[in-house]
Amino acid sequence: MGIIISGTGSYLPQKVTTNEGFEDHNFYQQDGSPFGSENTRIIEKFEAITGISERRYLADNMVTSEIAYRAADRAIADAEIDAETLDYIIVAHNYGDVKHGTQQSDTVPSLGSRVKHLLRIKNPSCVAYDILFGCPGWVEGIIQAQAFIRSGMAKRCLVIGAESLSRVIDKHDRDSMIYSDGAGACIVEESTSGDNGILSFESATFTYDEAHFIYFGESNNQDVSDARRYIKMYGRRIYEFAITHVPTAMKSCLDKSGLPIDQLHKVFIHQANEKMDEAIIKRFYQLYGKDTPTDVMPMTIEKLGNSSVATVPTLYDMVRRGELEGHSVKPGDVILFASVGAGMNINAIVYRV
Repeated sequence: MGIIISGTGSYLPQKVTTNEGFEDHNFYQQDGSPFGSENTRIIEKFEAITGISERRYLADNMVTSEIAYRAADRAIADAEIDAETLDYIIVAHNYGDVKHGTQQSDTVPSLGSRVKHLLRIKNPSCVAYDILFGCPGWVEGIIQAQAFIRSGMAKRCLVIGAESLSRVIDKHDRDSMIYSDGAGACIVEESTSGDNGILSFESATFTYDEAHFIYFGESNNQDVSDARRYIKMYGRRIYEFAITHVPTAMKSCLDKSGLPIDQLHKVFIHQANEKMDEAIIKRFYQLYGKDTPTDVMPMTIEKLGNSSVATVPTLYDMVRRGELEGHSVKPGDVILFASVGAGMNINAIVYRV
């Protein structure tokens, strides 16, 4: 029995915010002190490191569960299935529904329940739930879905990654320029062919020293006295952690599949930071004594930013649909999904299309 991704869908908000939109922001360091550079210099350095020139933000009248539903609806249509036949709906996110102009995250009912409601699924045996696993949440959702199917508990699952980070960013933190919004989804189901689908996976959580590398904290502007908390991170620590541990996890996953690295067609990695992703891929290939192929890693971060759990599924959907110039996948291609994020969590999947 093979376990395949039979359909994909994504939703990218229409609102585009370029780097120039941050030129009038008042940025502060974590200790509240101002930067010694002008914003133009801060933005130039930011773009050189992250590769981000623009990002997508959610419309004011929408929330995360709505874009999750839109991506899911497209994945269901792409797979040409009846939504009533779904056994599980797994929604990966981190901050729930945060309405525009509010401070509170809304997670009751779960986003999974909200998506099922919006899809108008009547079947009570279709179980919907949320997963909080940082940026690797969608990949982990795929791992959970295949476990349900292999155990006989399910035949077909819907896995969604959706996030609206624009609702939880501190406008006085230069890291706020990294984050964006989006949603991606897929149908995971059993296949009569054992030649394609999920071949192996790897998953890990590092918490001894790393648990709080990404956290919720106060504004960098110490004159802001409200009780609101914002997404925060220790960027240098995350970078060092990722380039150390992600390549070895990817290698372990590929080794489990029994396939040589020369058969790897594409790596769909979490779009966190262009320089970091390039370093991860380079170290991954170096573990095999290989140079990195020039076209192995599709990237969307330049135009879409970092939408957390949504980066990998939206990237894969775009490549499947031929919407990313220079990249494609066809039946028989071996690909690898990989992600890293808050927790600190790491995971990877080797998959034959």
